[in-house]
Amino acid sequence: MNLLWGIDLGGTKVECAVLDADNDYKEIARDRIPAKHSEGYDKLLQNIKQLISTISQSIGSSPVKVGIGTPGIIDEESGLMINCHNTCLLNKPFRKDLSDLLGVEVAVANDANCFALAEANMGAATSVENTRMVFGVILGTGVGGGLVLDGKVWNGRNRIAAEFGHTVIDSVNECYCGRTGCIETFISGPALEKYYEEKTGTFRKLKQIIELARNNSDGVAVETVERLVHYFGKAMGNVINMLDPDVIVIGGGLANIDELYAEGLERVKKEIFMDEVRTPILRPKLGGSAGVYGAAFL
Repeated sequence: MNLLWGIDLGGTKVECAVLDADNDYKEIARDRIPAKHSEGYDKLLQNIKQLISTISQSIGSSPVKVGIGTPGIIDEESGLMINCHNTCLLNKPFRKDLSDLLGVEVAVANDANCFALAEANMGAATSVENTRMVFGVILGTGVGGGLVLDGKVWNGRNRIAAEFGHTVIDSVNECYCGRTGCIETFISGPALEKYYEEKTGTFRKLKQIIELARNNSDGVAVETVERLVHYFGKAMGNVINMLDPDVIVIGGGLANIDELYAEGLERVKKEIFMDEVRTPILRPKLGGSAGVYGAAFL
């Protein structure tokens, strides 16, 4: 069998899945353990090794290569992990250390790229014919993206391709990255909740805000959803104008908001250099499996 091994390194768990590439990528094994980042970097490496060993014993096969999705990226010049917020991976030679420990080649990509890779190869994007370029969007606690070309991640020279969440779209809102006006400060979940709280003095979860807006029982809730739709249109319009992908797949906690695929799509139409939007903007198909499946495709 041609087996693909993937690991999704999350904030609370480390998950491993094995796919059979000769059988429509059927999942033949899957397991997870607590991440326990607080126990330190060396312990995390050992936990990953133990997880792979456990699955290897259960299926009678060991990996010759492992793909791993992480909350950061590797600086190719130094080999160190960067942009790893709140993890023990920051500034560590993670790929080399894990490869040395496992004795196999290790491929690493950030979680947004893994999402895009999975949805491109076995998820929502497979429903669109003649697809070469897939843009995966993560809308959740933060805003990020992944770009897949001909079934493979396109990283770019600086390895930040598709990081549209830190493209500047307005002249207000300070971002943690040090700039002002990043799209993440407008359409991430926390940004929308913050906007509502500043307007009303009351904190509500985004799900509640959406429900109030749909019931038309809270003017600020309606305004907050309108803000989401407005900036979503601008963000996706910029992506299409710049890259013109064959399909866009939305992931993350906000992916289930119906308004993005209705009013949001109408706003995109106003932002692109065309009279119509020919780019399908789709809901994700793989749910919580996208990260670990995408890692396997690395």
